[in-house]
Amino acid sequence: MPAAALEDVFREHHVMVFRAALRITGSAEDAEDVLQTVFLRLARREDESSDIEHLPGYLRRAAVNAAFDLLRSRQRMRSIPLEDVEPVLPDDAVSPERAAHAGEMRDWLRRTVARLSPMAAQAFALRFFEDKENPEIAQILGTSLGAVSVTLSRARDRVEKEYQAYWRKS
Repeated sequence: MPAAALEDVFREHHVMVFRAALRITGSAEDAEDVLQTVFLRLARREDESSDIEHLPGYLRRAAVNAAFDLLRSRQRMRSIPLEDVEPVLPDDAVSPERAAHAGEMRDWLRRTVARLSPMAAQAFALRFFEDKENPEIAQILGTSLGAVSVTLSRARDRVEKEYQAYWRKS
């Protein structure tokens, strides 16, 4: 890809790629690594990026995949139900215990989702981390709405089972 074209793509989409990676990794440093990985891979593509039918979807999927690859490579695994994951905001009303518990829950969820199949992890992240609706997920992943629904149902069931097992051990 020509440097000027890559620069334009970077300017237009780097924030979206960074945010997608940050939601998965929970770390700005890791998200920066993912951002760099995604755009280096795009720069090294032998075919033109203009061949990519839906560039934002491709970049988002690449960010999610690279973020999960990073988590998997670090062997950081655990799990938590989505209803129990709350953002930790700088607020005097949030106790240190609650903040620590929420952080533990988010780490568990990231590790659990990283153990899902790549397709399930992507769909799960898009639905529950990126707040995308199933039709948009189907478009991003290039699959049918039915496949997304089944994949999300199975992924959520697995996450919930792992959550139950995790907290029985604790």
